[in-house]
Order: sequence, then structure tokens, then C-alpha cells
Amino acid sequence: MTRHAPSLRFVGMVLVLLAFAAGAVTAWAWVRSDARWQQHRAEAYVAGLALYATLQTGTAAPTGMGIVPLSADDQRRADAGDFLQLSRAPQVVRTTIVPILPDPGSGGLAQALTLVILSPDIVYPIAPLQQRTEQTAAETAGGVLRLLATYCSDPVVLARTGTGPWSYVEGGRFWNCAAAPADLRLWAAMGAAIALAGLLTVLLNTTAHFTDFATRLRSRRRLDGPESYDTDGPKELQDIVTAVNTHLEAERAQLAARAAVLSGVSHDLGTPATRLRLRTALIEDAELRGKLEQDIDSMTGMIESVLTYTRAEMNAEEPRPISLQSLVEAIVADYEDIGKPVRLRPPRDVVLQGAQSVFMSRRGSSVISGDHDIVVRARPISLQRAICNLIDNALKYGRRSTVGLETDAASVTITVEDEGTASTAKDIEKLMAPFTRGDNTAAKHGYGLGLTIVNTIASLHGGALSFEDTPTGITARLTIARG
Repeated sequence: MTRHAPSLRFVGMVLVLLAFAAGAVTAWAWVRSDARWQQHRAEAYVAGLALYATLQTGTAAPTGMGIVPLSADDQRRADAGDFLQLSRAPQVVRTTIVPILPDPGSGGLAQALTLVILSPDIVYPIAPLQQRTEQTAAETAGGVLRLLATYCSDPVVLARTGTGPWSYVEGGRFWNCAAAPADLRLWAAMGAAIALAGLLTVLLNTTAHFTDFATRLRSRRRLDGPESYDTDGPKELQDIVTAVNTHLEAERAQLAARAAVLSGVSHDLGTPATRLRLRTALIEDAELRGKLEQDIDSMTGMIESVLTYTRAEMNAEEPRPISLQSLVEAIVADYEDIGKPVRLRPPRDVVLQGAQSVFMSRRGSSVISGDHDIVVRARPISLQRAICNLIDNALKYGRRSTVGLETDAASVTITVEDEGTASTAKDIEKLMAPFTRGDNTAAKHGYGLGLTIVNTIASLHGGALSFEDTPTGITARLTIARG
């Protein structure tokens, strides 16, 4: 079933527009907020310049700011440096003292200015206040108020000119938290992060649809593979899925037609083959009769081999859970009953290495006993045919065959070793192509489809067929997935 979904082109255009809109809103909020803060700090700086002039000359305080003398008791405490006990001091006090020396060229008309800042939560960094060597005392005072306006706090500010009395400087509208403009920069950054997360989520979800479909399509010949596919995602992916389903349907129809033709040919050849056998039996020449019977057997055997290969390609047998250990033991027992030199290698214990720990210099390990039953989900008839083909090849080109099982967490490998063959693993791997036989097999009975069928069955079980050289011959490794 195909679901209606927007195309990648439409989704891409929407994402680009949303990204542009999110970036524009974020930039506007950031720039506007930054401009307001610059203006707020500039107003505090100008008020600091005016405050310095007021404290030096005694003129009227700047607009929005007041100079209030301390009470007699607070004066005594301030003179003693006991600022923590002032009546207007916050409960928790962090003291910042800023001494401002008069300008060298003032001619003694200006006096030193001492500012004391009592904050409930901040010790202000005053080291960066002196930014230039030719900076005036008024600019330093302006820098102090600009520093107060930079942070969100409600400090109590005291000022003293020379050795004169202490005064409260009331200018909360310049530096208190309530006077600060709304800072949208954090919200802008959060909005940009949320927009980016949303865009990445849409992008990753879209690519995940393609990746998921590619994974399912890659393993379509494995166990319980679907006959057709259905997926969510953009319109382009759904078009691809529709095309793939059409191709798979045509492929199945082609295989079914091929099997039907081969089956019909095999059936139709049965009657003439029977008549040929009967007529061949009437031939008195034993040598000629044997050659004709051999040709008839080759003809019918070739048809049956092609039918077997086609059935394996069609993936017709339903998989089910089976005991692989029992299946292999039964196959080996059948060969032993008819006197074939086939034996089963005793199972080996599997050692699993653990990950290295930061608390230990050695890696841990665990042992899985080889005697445990190996249960896999497989097609038993196809798997039996594959194992028998490997054993038959080992017996055909070697003196004896040894069958074994190797397992890990994800797969099981059936090994079939032969002894005495003169071929190499590379030579055998070339024989997996259909109707391909080796140079040393001219005198051997076969049609060049045995390894092809085994390789097809291995693919149906999510595995592969490989060969490796051993000191005594060649080992075939049929690997299948466990689940």
C-alpha cells in the first residue's frame, strides 16, 4: 500500500525556508537585544561621568540619580571600614572597593574618589576598568557604573571624595535588575538550537527511511523475507519501493515460469526416457548398452539438478526452528550407515573475549560449552541438501570427510573438511558459478551445479559459502545466520 507523502523537493524547500526564517528571527532578536544592552550600558557610563563631576564640584546630581548622606551611626561605621553593619547593607554582603585617583593634570582641584559597592551576590571584576594609560578619573567612574549595569544585581553604592563624609549613591534605574532591558539573546540561542534540532530530526528521519529500506532490501533473500515492501517516507522513496515491488513480482513470475518449463520438460522426458531404457535393455552389446544407459542417466540427472537449483532460487520452503546439531548428526549417521568415510568432529568450547576494563589490565573472557544444542531458524530440507552436496564433493575429490560445527553469538558455521584433494581453495571458489567444473573433474560424475546450489542456500540463510586450504586438503565453510 502506497501512502501519500510530500516529495523531497517540497520538503527541502520548506526546510530551507524554515531555516532562513529561524535564522532571521534569531539574528533579529540577538541584534536588537545586544543594541538595547549597549544603550543601557552607555547610559550608565554617561551617568558615571556626571556622577564624578557632581561629587567633585558639588553640583546637582544627574537625572535619575541621588546623593544621600549617611546617618551619624552609619558614618562612624563607614569611617571604620565596617560596611557590613550599615543600615542599608544587604543581608549577605560581597564588598567591592574601587579607589579612583584624581587626574595628574587637575592641579590639586580634584580629590581622590572612593566607591564601595555592597552586592548580595557579586564581587565585581574591577581590573579591566583601567583600559588606557591616558584614561581620566571621570572615565573610570563611568566605567564603574557601566560595570554595575552589565550584571543583574541590586547593589548598594557608597561614595566618598577625599576624606569627606560618605554618601549613598541612589541610581538603581541605571544598574538594578529591574532597569536592565529584556535579554533575548539566550532565548534566541535556544530558539536557534531548537530549530536546528528540528531540522536535523527531519533530515535524519528522512535518511532513516532510505537506510531502513536499503537494509531490508539487502537481506530480502534471507529468512522470512517479504514478497513486497511497504514504507513510510517521501514520495521519491515510495516510487522506488513501488518499482522494486514490480521488479520482484516480475522476478518471481520469471522463476515460476522457468520452474514450470523445467518441470514440464522433466515430466515430458520421463516417458521417452523410460522407453529408451527398455529398448536399451534389449541391446546385446554390453558396452554399448552401458554407454546409452549412462547418457540417459546424465540427461535426467541434469534436468533434476536444474530443477533443484531453480527451487532454491525461488525460496519456496518455509523456515522453522531446528536443532542444527541434530540435523548434522543425522546426516553423518546416514553416510556412516552406508559405509561412507564420514565422521563428525566433537564440538569445541567457544571462548568469548570480553571488553577491556579501565580497572583491570587483562581482558575478561567466558566459555560457551560446545555440547549445548544449537537452535537456528532455517529451511531444513534446503540446508540438508547443501550439507550433503559439500560432503559428496569432499568424498568425490578426497579420501574422507570430517563435518564440524562452529558457533558464535550471531552465526553458525558448518565445516566440511576433505582429505587428499589436489585442488586449492581458489580453484574450488571458481566452481560456484553455474555449470562450472574443474579440469580434474572430467572423469567425475556431476553437472556443475552442486556448489551453486549450496551458495544459493547459504545466501537464503543470511550467510555465505567459503573455502580455505588446510594441511590435508580443503575445508568448506557454510555460514548461516542464527536468527
